[in-house]
Amino acid sequence: MSGKIAIVGAGLAGLACARALTRAGREVCVLERSDGVGGRVRTDRVEGFLLDRGYQVLLDSYPEARAQLDFAALELHAYRPGALVRCEGAFHRVADPFRELDQAWKSAFNPVGTLIDKLRVLELRKRALAGSLEDLRQRHEQTSESVLREMGFSEVMLERFFRPFLGGIFLRRDLGNSSRMLDFVFRMMSLGRATLPARGMGAIADQLAAGLSPGALRLRSEVTQVSARRVSLASGEQLEVEAVVVATEGDSAARLLALERTPAALGVLNVYFAAPCSPVGGPDLVLNGEGPGDGPINVLSCPSDVAPLYAPRDQALVSVQVLEFAGDDTALEAALREQLARWYGAAEVAHWRRLRVDRIRFAQPDQPPGALEPAARPVRVADGLYVCGDHREDASIDGALRSGRRAAQALLADLGAAVPVRA
Repeated sequence: MSGKIAIVGAGLAGLACARALTRAGREVCVLERSDGVGGRVRTDRVEGFLLDRGYQVLLDSYPEARAQLDFAALELHAYRPGALVRCEGAFHRVADPFRELDQAWKSAFNPVGTLIDKLRVLELRKRALAGSLEDLRQRHEQTSESVLREMGFSEVMLERFFRPFLGGIFLRRDLGNSSRMLDFVFRMMSLGRATLPARGMGAIADQLAAGLSPGALRLRSEVTQVSARRVSLASGEQLEVEAVVVATEGDSAARLLALERTPAALGVLNVYFAAPCSPVGGPDLVLNGEGPGDGPINVLSCPSDVAPLYAPRDQALVSVQVLEFAGDDTALEAALREQLARWYGAAEVAHWRRLRVDRIRFAQPDQPPGALEPAARPVRVADGLYVCGDHREDASIDGALRSGRRAAQALLADLGAAVPVRA
């Protein structure tokens, strides 16, 4: 196997790297410790429902995703722009003025924020769209909260909209993440849509894996140690290879490669319910604008309202994202049902059935100010040893794909091979 390149991990970064190397004519061996591809971007079929591992969306404006993926084959279905915000005991729409002008006017005076707040969203959009993506990635870093406060957004707008909305993306309601991520996400949302593939987010990984050579993927193959030319497996097997790419989560990559800088992990919980019908009634995100004091919900949606195959016919899939909860699954479900009963009525929620609770320890690397400096961290660790993952770029699907492509390019350049611009 000495002529092969070993890739440790079959998440999006590892698969993107493997496919780029395969297209460049290199023989790869992808070693994945679990029973399937995708890493954190997987979809399981449970009782006829499609359950992504946590609340996830694909922004169809991601440039790397557009370059590497066949969107038509994924059959993307879009969420409605904007969001429904639960505050003052009712649901209020925050509309995108560029795509829903009539709805934007109707929502201008709702209690989610002031009219001035809604006008300032246009300034935030303008800021996000200014310059090139490369310019954006070099901007001065501060926290997202600092940027929003400096722009003049009110406390009400921060609490009722930005904390649940951006908290659902960055997994921290304090908005202490890098402002570069705020600008990047708002840019992508301004240019495109939040979507779900027809057959779940796991279809992204399946598409990448389909581009590998037969036999290139080895599942249930846990790697315990790596060096520039050798991979040791938990089974005791030793593989002699030409080069190694570690494409695991940040903490396990740091352990395997003895990296000094270990990215902190942000976790999240997600609870899925089967319901007789959708409580939302459309492809909308629902934000908890009442705050954590109202209950554990941060973001709620019905994926089956967006992509119908997420649920069996005549049923609905309800997805509830929770950022923090100290109790066990039983206590969590009880707290959610109490809150959901206030939102949608006890009689309706009584018919909901819990399908699964996902407690995701490493949902994404924490990226506060300074973490994205430099914007693209090195992917070459040593001669014959490389690393990729969203901890090398911004914490996003696009970042994971970009890092995989960069690792492949660096490896090919070191081998003196032709380096493709895109995977």
